[in-house]
Order: sequence, then structure tokens, then C-alpha cells
Amino acid sequence: MKRLLFLSQTLPYPPDGGVNIRTYHVLRLLAQEFAISALCFYRRQDRASREAVEAGLAGLRTFVRADAFPIPQEHAPWRRVWDHARSVIHRRAYTVYAYESSGFRARLDGLLASRSFDVVHVDSLDLSAYLPALAGLPIVCTHHNVESVLLRRRAERERAPWRRAYLAWQAGLVERVERMWCERVALNVAVSRSDREELGRIAPRATVTVVPNGVDVSTFEPAPGADDGIVFVGGANWFPNRDALEYFCRDILPLVRARCGSVSVRWVGRCSERDAKTFGERHGVALTGYVADVRPYVRDAACYVVPLRVGGGTRLKILDAWAMGKAVVSTSIGCEGLTAVDGVNILVRDTAAGFAEAVRTVLADEAFRAHLGGNGRRTVEGAYDWNVIGRELLRSYRSLGDGLPSRGAAMTSALADLTGPSPSRE
Repeated sequence: MKRLLFLSQTLPYPPDGGVNIRTYHVLRLLAQEFAISALCFYRRQDRASREAVEAGLAGLRTFVRADAFPIPQEHAPWRRVWDHARSVIHRRAYTVYAYESSGFRARLDGLLASRSFDVVHVDSLDLSAYLPALAGLPIVCTHHNVESVLLRRRAERERAPWRRAYLAWQAGLVERVERMWCERVALNVAVSRSDREELGRIAPRATVTVVPNGVDVSTFEPAPGADDGIVFVGGANWFPNRDALEYFCRDILPLVRARCGSVSVRWVGRCSERDAKTFGERHGVALTGYVADVRPYVRDAACYVVPLRVGGGTRLKILDAWAMGKAVVSTSIGCEGLTAVDGVNILVRDTAAGFAEAVRTVLADEAFRAHLGGNGRRTVEGAYDWNVIGRELLRSYRSLGDGLPSRGAAMTSALADLTGPSPSRE
């Protein structure tokens, strides 16, 4: 069996949100044809104890060899400030420093010295500082979003001028990383055609394929529920979701309740106790905090909302809702990159008044809810079932393992060519 080295910026078990879901299923599918060694970072907010880390590793070790490492700056208060300072001083993307770990690098060096690999998967260009060590190997790089685009969109929503300027500046640095590395790795994997077009604009000579996000249609399936109220799934601690929460509560929900009365709203995902209290008292919105299984909340809702104004990639939250046969109301950015057809499998509205009217329509019309939800289910069965997606995914990786050009010869000096000396190790 061919060997694959998998580098990830997240520990994707349990597959309980966004990036974790995609990364877990990609790992699971690749393990059908490759013997995998995985090196993963984990976030403190997701893995608050060593026991939680070990539980995540145990879930992966049923089909891959896996090790996990903390993101250093989350365990040293001075480190985050220092990483931002180094980014400014050296004019290099902040993520180059944020994921700089001596433990991760030592384990990577040890694996490269002791084993041969046929393919390398890098789950994000956040890990670009490790790419020079992989020279000569065929590398596949996943782009969950086009990060430079995401940063620019976030900058546009920032109120503080200094933060807006800093994020826009970081977007330029990240785009330089994308331009350099996308043309040097053997294959880039985008999650949508629109993201592939953006990467093509940034790096015209890059080889890019599309492997969309997917959903486990046997786990997420229609089931009877209360069919009442509104639901959103996504942690309030991530800026795009936080912006969506504030926008929905401030601009959309009052318009919905003016016509529909005291409709219930559940916002499912990680949040602080303070946020749960504030939004509950001020807006009558229930922030649940982290839940291990979102399906009961989705099942019981009549309308699934995605009022995102910042984002990139494709939204797994919509795929889950479609798979469960739920009616979805979204902004254009919220459903960007998906096979979303307004009035057929979704309602797409980009103004607060339009969004509120669409939600009211869904809440009031049971037959229309069933129409949207049934078409959503058919959409994921035809285009977003992980078993369907897996066939194209495996074909792409198999072709690299069979010896197509790796573009590795130019990689050793690539980082220095663009930005000067490599950063010091932790």
C-alpha cells in the first residue's frame, strides 16, 4: 500500500464542525488506498485537556497513525503578540509564525528521515512554513477557503480603522503565499468552482481541481420533529458567525417577529457564557454552546438560516440542513459555491428586509418548506454525498502516487526567494 503524509492545522476528531468535518472525511476516504501518517495541530478551545486530545487521536487511530501538537501561542501569552510583531517586522503572513512549533517540526523531520512517502497532503497553507522540508515529494494542498479573500471580506466588516487596515494588509501577505505555493505544489484542491477561479486569478500557473465539501447522507437524514422556529449552526467565537449573529439579531429578527410574533431562535455552537446571557436577554435568542450532536436542533426547526456576510469556501452547515430535508434561507455569501437555486432548494436574500420576508414565508407555509427541503435532500444525494465525492478524490491522489510531476525541485528555495530567511524555530 502506498504511503501518504497528512499535515493538518486541526485535530479533526470528532468531526463536529466546518473544517473538522471535511478533514475527517478526506482522511477516512484516503485511508482506503493509502497508509497514512498524520500530524495535526489542535486548538486549546477545542481540546481543553490531555484526555480530550487523546480521545481525538483515538478516533483517528482506528484508520491512520496520528500525532497531535498544541498551537504554541495558545499556551504562552507573550507568543501571540510576538507572532504578530514578527509578521510586521518581516512582512510575512502571520500564520507562518502562529503554527511554528519545534515539536511538530521534529516529528515531521523524523518521519521524513525514517519513511518514504508517495504523496503529501497539506490541509491548509497555514502550514506553508513546513513546505520546504517536503521538496521532491508530490504535494496536494487543500484550500478550505481562499484565505486572502476571506481576510479582505472580514476587513470590510471591521469597524475599527486600525484593525481594518491590519487585516487588509495581512490579506496581501497571505495572497503572496498563495501565489507562490499554489504554483509550486503538484495539485491544489478547492472546494468550489468560484474558489478555483479565485486561485487561478492569484496563481495562473497553478494546477487546481475541485473536490466539494460533502455530507454523510446516512447520518444526516430527514426525521420527524417539532418543525417550529429558527436555527443556525456555527460557533459564535468565529468572526463570520459572530457577524452573522449580530446582523440577524439587530436587523432581521425584529422584522420577522413584527409579523410572526415571538418565534423561537436557537443559535447552536460554541459561545461564551456572557454571550449566551446577553443575546438571550437582549434578543430572546438561545445560544446553546457546544453540543456533540446538532441534529436534534436542526430536526426540530422549521427554518434554517445562514445570514453570513463574510466567508469563503462552501458551507457544510447548508449541506447538513439539506441532507435533513430542511428549508434554508441564506445570503449569497452563505451559499456561495454550492448548487443553490433560489426558490428550488433554498431562498437567497441579501437585504435584511428580503431575508426576513423569506423567513416569514418559510415559517408560514408548510408545503413550501417541504418543497425546499425535499429538493435540498435530492441535491446532496446527487452531488455532495461523501461516497460520490470520494471517487474523484481518490482518482486525483492516485494519479500523483503513480508518479506525475511533483514540482518539488523549485521548492527548497521558494520561501527565501519571496520573503528572505526562514523564521527561527520555536
